[in-house]
Amino acid sequence: MDSPASTTGPRRLNVGCGLDLRPGWVNLDMVDYGGNTLTDLNRYPWPFPESHFDEVLCSHVLEHLANFNAAITEIWRVSRPGALLIVRVPFFLSTKYYSEPDHRIPFGIRSFDNYEDISGRHLRFYEKWKLGHRTNYGSPARFKVEEKRFHFSNFAVLRWLNVFLNLEPVLYERFFATWLTPEEVWFRLRVVKT
Repeated sequence: MDSPASTTGPRRLNVGCGLDLRPGWVNLDMVDYGGNTLTDLNRYPWPFPESHFDEVLCSHVLEHLANFNAAITEIWRVSRPGALLIVRVPFFLSTKYYSEPDHRIPFGIRSFDNYEDISGRHLRFYEKWKLGHRTNYGSPARFKVEEKRFHFSNFAVLRWLNVFLNLEPVLYERFFATWLTPEEVWFRLRVVKT
């Protein structure tokens, strides 16, 4: 299950690896790309023990799954406390999202808000709702949000727009994203377990 490199150093999981087979990582997918671990990503639990991985990468996979809450809870389960979770998904208003018929779950800048560990953090005026009702279906999954940002384009000539979009991404999404639509949303999260 684990490659030899992952047993001597940090254990890393590449969920929905596709053709991105990373040396030293457990590359997990529903299709056999040669060298990856096969599992149905929509059936839980995955074939790993609790608190097993130090780092998890989900690059353009979560939007294809059947149930976000179940998937993120399973990722949390197999991750160690303090593990790094990197998520890259298409922004729901972009052609990267709506032109792919297999995309099931739309993502915005606030998609992880219901799973955010807010202890010890100052909440902005538009985040006060987090103190009350949170729709995570009672999931134990919690994450420290280290970064959430828009990625405007993979074209180098347009990347300068990332600075503008990410000055205040929540407000940008609310008021300006329909005019100048980013392609992706990137998250950098840390697993919180007590």
